[in-house]
Amino acid sequence: MKLYWATLSPFVRKVMIVAHEVGHADKLILANTAVGMTKPNAVLMEDNPLNKIPTLLLDDGTALYDSRTICEFLDANFGGGRFFPSGPARWDALQRQSLGDGLMDALLLWRQERLKVVERQTPELLDAFALKTATTLAQLEAKADALAKTPFDIGQVTLGCMLSYLDLRFADLRWRDGRPGLAQWHAGFAQRPSAEATKPNPPPA
Repeated sequence: MKLYWATLSPFVRKVMIVAHEVGHADKLILANTAVGMTKPNAVLMEDNPLNKIPTLLLDDGTALYDSRTICEFLDANFGGGRFFPSGPARWDALQRQSLGDGLMDALLLWRQERLKVVERQTPELLDAFALKTATTLAQLEAKADALAKTPFDIGQVTLGCMLSYLDLRFADLRWRDGRPGLAQWHAGFAQRPSAEATKPNPPPA
């Protein structure tokens, strides 16, 4: 199986963490793939017309995307349903996954806006992204104790990747300030072997 991949993508990291956790990471052929909002990748688009990573190409030629689908495929085939539990726990896990995915989407757009020259930035967008981020983090801090008691599922994987992406691209926000419970939970996440193995290594400035 081939995974269209990039080391700094939080959505790719999410897939790779699950792959490591279910013991299938070494079975994936990683294809380093550059994508951009204004620079479609012709090779990737043959398998994923949305021009997004991660995309998993199965041995029979079937393409799976996005990270949610790929993670569930890996868990169903190699993880025994560990990351996508049944019953009420499933909805909790999926809700956390949606929250983490949603904020990661917002962070990617926020970063694009912040990279513009100041004269071309839209202040209302910047304020909206900042509010969404602060509100999400406040809610997670309020639920940090419950999060620490929850088995490691797809929701935890996604939230861990989201917080790590804040470290990578938004260090100036200092998200740990005033959020000791969430910071402690993330420290535990970062110590997992799967998180260590997938830690992004940004190029030197």
